Amino acid sequence: MNMLPLCPGPSSRRSFLQAGAVGLAGLGLADMLRLQAQAESAAPKSIDNDRSVIFVWLPGGPPHMETYDMKPDAPEDYRGEFRPIHTNVSGIDVCEHLPLHAKCSDKYSLIRSISHGFADHGGGHKKFLTGRDPKEPTGFVNDYPMVGSMAAKVLEKRNVGVPNYVCGCDNGRQGIDVFSFGAAYLGPATGPFMVPGDPSDKGFSIQNLALDKSTESRLDDRANLLGGLDKLRRDIDQSRTFDGLDKFNKQAVELLLSEKARKAFNLSLENEKTHERYGKHAWGARAIMARRLVEAGCKFVTMVMENPYVSGVPQLKEGVYNWDSHAVNCHLYHDALVRLPIYDKVITALIEDLHARGLDKKVLLVVTGEFGRTPRVSNSIGTQTGTMQPGRDHWPNAMSVLVSGGGLKMGQVVGSTNSKGEHPQDRPLTPCDLWATVFRHLGIDYRTTTFPDHAGRPMYLLPEGEAISELL
Repeated sequence: MNMLPLCPGPSSRRSFLQAGAVGLAGLGLADMLRLQAQAESAAPKSIDNDRSVIFVWLPGGPPHMETYDMKPDAPEDYRGEFRPIHTNVSGIDVCEHLPLHAKCSDKYSLIRSISHGFADHGGGHKKFLTGRDPKEPTGFVNDYPMVGSMAAKVLEKRNVGVPNYVCGCDNGRQGIDVFSFGAAYLGPATGPFMVPGDPSDKGFSIQNLALDKSTESRLDDRANLLGGLDKLRRDIDQSRTFDGLDKFNKQAVELLLSEKARKAFNLSLENEKTHERYGKHAWGARAIMARRLVEAGCKFVTMVMENPYVSGVPQLKEGVYNWDSHAVNCHLYHDALVRLPIYDKVITALIEDLHARGLDKKVLLVVTGEFGRTPRVSNSIGTQTGTMQPGRDHWPNAMSVLVSGGGLKMGQVVGSTNSKGEHPQDRPLTPCDLWATVFRHLGIDYRTTTFPDHAGRPMYLLPEGEAISELL
């Protein structure tokens, strides 16, 4: 059945922006800074520009033929139940259940011809996120670094008061290997600053501040960033314990006590209209946080949007946690009727917000999963429902990717699939072509930049690929 491991429902929530001690793979922020310093001598020069990336990850694999690559003339068992609608750009059609997409297609472009050869979730995650064929086609532990870690390595000397690389996900899903976000030979210091939980919930917390034991005993109140970090700042100033921290712990505290960090993570500074536009749930709040983080100077923000059944959205018996729409997991169309309107609202709100704020040149938005779904619909008895229902299986031979902003050419479709949505018909592309476009936007030279692997061999950021010319 090839389901993603560790797929619980909505997780419990904790106090708002409370500083805790859950670090990346057991490492606190200070540990990460220390590891970064040890590797600085081998790092290339950081690119000094104001460009950034928001990467929305849809794990499980969204169905391209129910979203961005409709095939209304295909046989019934291929085209499915949904129909395409026209958008505000002639020649671009999207699913009828993405009406907000139809109103702003001049502000994004669709890539319909990316494909790769790994149909397992683990292999698909690793191939798509690293650009390289994994040594093991299953499992989620990376042999090669995820692109976010590549960017973080190049940018590791950069310090602007917010982390350079942040990831938001559901509580319980913050393990670095859950989505193949591992850094491999670049080391854990280049992993993302993890922000698990539902940012729309009043009990939401940020848990990634870890102080050494001798200092921790004297800082007895590591409360929330909005109020508690003010108290922490006062406690530090009064007790003079800050003077006793090593420089890496100082950097860690400075980072999360910085005014930029305070503002970036404080979603209460957004007006009610903005929250309503994005949606008052985890996906909407993560999208707002992503925009606030790039405004504050964060360079690479990953936001995972997999479970729509959160924050008051009723759980559907025939629904599924992520985008893995096998017939045994969910009723493809019933799940989509809940999932797609939420997705439609969040993604278009982010697109329009970035443009309205003049961030469409600075910020490149990329929205994708690890692969598409089988062009032909299958029917099986659902595990939860016990009744026959439709679904689609894994399909790395065709997928659709949305990109917006980055100063790129919007309002177009790049590439196409054949009449049944089975494989690229023209302009075949790979994940490396997408990442080359991303690195070009960030000003990172993907052609010549190398890092040593565990054996000391120089490894290029990407093994192949060129920036997608139609977007430039």
